[in-house]
Amino acid sequence: MLQVKSLTITQKKDLRTLIKDFNLTLNRGDKAVIIGEEGNGKSTLLKWIYSPSLISDYADADGIRTTQGEVIGYLPQELAENDKEKTVAEFFTDTGAFDEGYSEDLYRVAAEMGFSDTLIYSDRKMNSLSGGERVKIQMAGILLSSPDILLLDEPSNDIDLTTLRWLENTINGFSGAVLYISHDETLIERTANRVILLEHLRHKSVARATVANVPFAAFVEERKRTFDNQEREALNERREEKKALEKFRRIEQAVESDLNSISRRNPSGGRLLKKKMKAVKSMERRYEREHGEMTELPETESAITVRFSRQKAIPSGKTVADFSFPQLKIPDGTVIAKDICFTVKGPEKICIVGANGTGKTTLIRKIAKELATRTDISVCYMSQNYEETLPYDLTPTEYLAPSGSKDDVTTARTFLGSMNYTAEEMFHPIKELSGGQKAKLFFLKISVCETDVLILDEPTRNLSPLSGPEVRKILKQFPGAIISVSHDRKYISEVCDKVYELTEEGLKRTDIAKTL
Repeated sequence: MLQVKSLTITQKKDLRTLIKDFNLTLNRGDKAVIIGEEGNGKSTLLKWIYSPSLISDYADADGIRTTQGEVIGYLPQELAENDKEKTVAEFFTDTGAFDEGYSEDLYRVAAEMGFSDTLIYSDRKMNSLSGGERVKIQMAGILLSSPDILLLDEPSNDIDLTTLRWLENTINGFSGAVLYISHDETLIERTANRVILLEHLRHKSVARATVANVPFAAFVEERKRTFDNQEREALNERREEKKALEKFRRIEQAVESDLNSISRRNPSGGRLLKKKMKAVKSMERRYEREHGEMTELPETESAITVRFSRQKAIPSGKTVADFSFPQLKIPDGTVIAKDICFTVKGPEKICIVGANGTGKTTLIRKIAKELATRTDISVCYMSQNYEETLPYDLTPTEYLAPSGSKDDVTTARTFLGSMNYTAEEMFHPIKELSGGQKAKLFFLKISVCETDVLILDEPTRNLSPLSGPEVRKILKQFPGAIISVSHDRKYISEVCDKVYELTEEGLKRTDIAKTL
């Protein structure tokens, strides 16, 4: 059992409270997912639960964490700096995976996750692997330690569809407790039996945590029903209050008028009116008291709002691009795929899937580079590594308003506000933002540009289950073409028209339903 009592976490830089008075008890069999908008402290919470020292350089925490001697396995969102330069073999050696009695388990886990024995003993550096390969290797190392509790920060990021299904089975079949963060709505729907929602209300000045002991779909449905009922009741009470106050004001004005105009020759009439005014004042105090007891309007973080307004639709019959790559090579010169051919016509939304390490990111970089030379179309490229396409040393405001003019800065701040950025976050360096905030910044940029083609590498990987539906709707409505790489099954089913699987023999058209 793991318990967290009265936890409050405050960010040092802005003195903003990320978590306030948070309590949680995690028991065997619990599969609890932490959700919330970007920058709300999900990863910070998970780090603190694993080891408070992990957040000490940027946040202050006050709370109690207790366990009963359980072994805790922790998957960080990013590979630890001291592990990046290790070879795969060195990484496994340091986890004890090659110790006597563990090798057989390692081979079994590797086979289940879909990576070969060759990779286990590889001298490839960890930071040279694909994002999905790194996640698989870290998960293998964690599971070999026979943990009682799993703390997983974005375990679904970057892993292929086959491994996603393995992850679902692993979480569901794990006998201990699992506390995880994920933006993959399908994974959450299929695994979570508890939901922890972190919210920041009133322009991120008030932190609120909700712990619900129900599956995700039931949580969403119950939350909407509760909010709708509360809002309906609150609005009805306010309408009735308005009618009552209007009647009260008429009585008050009539009594005041009579009191001001009564003749001094009728003192008894004046006394009666004063008594009546006293009753009116008593009625006013009653209304004030009842107003304080009214049902509150429900508070929740507002949905992000962004629309493509400057893009022109591409005619359905127009050939946007016709790709033919005889070979696909990784930087060391190794050929990983050949005979890659496909055509993009009109406003098609195309997704490329495939096993980790097959070269999807390499391919989409190549596509982006080729299209960037075209003068007849405008292209925006969103890399899986945001540092490739975002100027990390600029602030979001500087990025969206490079001119620095007052009008442009005001417009940029309005756009950022629509994406739930606080005033402080608008002037933080981009490198200090969360992954989800960086993704939102990219969507803001392309929404104000005249873009014909979007090249997107895992566009939804850092967006919360609350933001995801809105972003998918935005991308579906994009009037131009989209060429993307994704393992997000909601994105594939709701946005994409065609799906191709990248293999060693090239791209193969795939039935969308088979990827879900």
